[in-house]
Parts: sequence; structure tokens; C-alpha cells
Amino acid sequence: MGTTDAGHRMSGDALVRLVAGCVLQYPGDHFHDELPRLRAALAGAPAEPAALLGAFLDEAGALTPIELCARYTGTFDTRNRRCLYLTWWVDGDTRRRGLSLVRLKRIYRDFGLEFAGEELPDFLPVALEFAARREEAGAELLREYRAGLELLRLSLAESHSPYARVLEAVCATLPGPSPATKAEAKALAKNGPPQELVGAGSALEPFGPGIDRPLDLPADLPVGLPVGPPADFPADLPWPTTPERRTA
Repeated sequence: MGTTDAGHRMSGDALVRLVAGCVLQYPGDHFHDELPRLRAALAGAPAEPAALLGAFLDEAGALTPIELCARYTGTFDTRNRRCLYLTWWVDGDTRRRGLSLVRLKRIYRDFGLEFAGEELPDFLPVALEFAARREEAGAELLREYRAGLELLRLSLAESHSPYARVLEAVCATLPGPSPATKAEAKALAKNGPPQELVGAGSALEPFGPGIDRPLDLPADLPVGLPVGPPADFPADLPWPTTPERRTA
């Protein structure tokens, strides 16, 4: 642990994002097998977020796979405003959100990463992997969607979910204090269209949950059903919609 697939040593914040992205995926049947490697990765992370993620791993490890999968599916959805899709917090289920997804795919490509996952590109674990592998650009992307991250953190805390610790650890990698209330979190939202991230891409590397992940975790993820795209929406991108919830 501690290096990317290109041999570049990860910072402590990058390790936090990488581990957080792994535990925010649907746990499947093999999560418990990966616990030693996840804990080992945290050895190089800053103390506070490492402690938060370690506490989550301890609690998750005490559950059976069925119990953990049930907890995951019972936690993340849009009806309770606990959504793992970043553009949903900004755009909702609108045409504008579809354009935001196209933009995210372009950003990944600009930084040499060809998005090859089955998930939508705004799925938080995807963004966290990008932020671990392309740290400067990834941190900028997370800051752009920080209002949504903080609102998700607060919603999880209100429901006393252990996943709140994971979001707290992610937000701790960003500059400045986290907002204490939803009103403060909403005040973080930017006005107008998002700025473009500009990167110098190299030879494209495949990435996305289940595709050449640094921790090689299983790709058992919730998948949204593409419905109702406009006629001019790109054919290679699923139209965003509220994801189907898995049953354990």
C-alpha cells in the first residue's frame, strides 16, 4: 500500500480517500476479506481521519456480510437525502445533471484516466479514487462538490449511521472546518456553472469501481437504471436516475 499503480507514493489524504471510496461501495461477500489491507493502508493516513475510518472498519467487521449489505442498502438513497451521486446534490434528476456527468467523464479523460466502470461517473467512490490517483485535480473536484459531501455527512450523522464517520474522514482531507449545520453546508454551494478542470492527460489508464482498482476490491455495486434520456444525450453514457436499492 501507499503507492499508485504508476509507482507514485500517495499522500496521507490520498490514502484516506482511497479507503473511504472502498468502504462506500456496496460491500458484497468479500468485504471482510479486505479488512486487513484496508487497515494497513490507514497506517500512512493522518491520525484523525484514520481513527474515524478505523472505528468504522471495526463496527463493519463485527457484522455478518448479510447484515452489512442490509445496512448499506438501508442507508444510501435519495428519499432520505443520503445519496452517493455527487451531481444529484447540485442538479437533481434533471437534464443539467446529464451534462454534468458528461463533463466529469471529460475531466477524468483529461487527466489520463479512461472511465471504464459500470457506475455513473459522479458515484462518490469513483470521485474518491480519482482524488487519490490524481490528488491535486481530485481535491479540486471534491471541493467543487463539497456542499453535497457535507450535506451527506450531516444527513448520515442525523440518522446515527456509522457511515457518517467515513464522510467525516473524507471532509477532513479538505481545507477549512466542516459546517455544523445544513444551512452552513448549503452556503458552500457555488453560483453559476462549475469551473473547468484543465489537465494534461497522458496515456489513458482505465479506472472506476471494479476496473483496475488499487486495492482490487470486488465490483459488487448498486447500478442506476438509465431511463428517459433526451434525444441528443450521448449514447455511451447512462441517463441518471434514482438508483435501484439492492436487497441483501
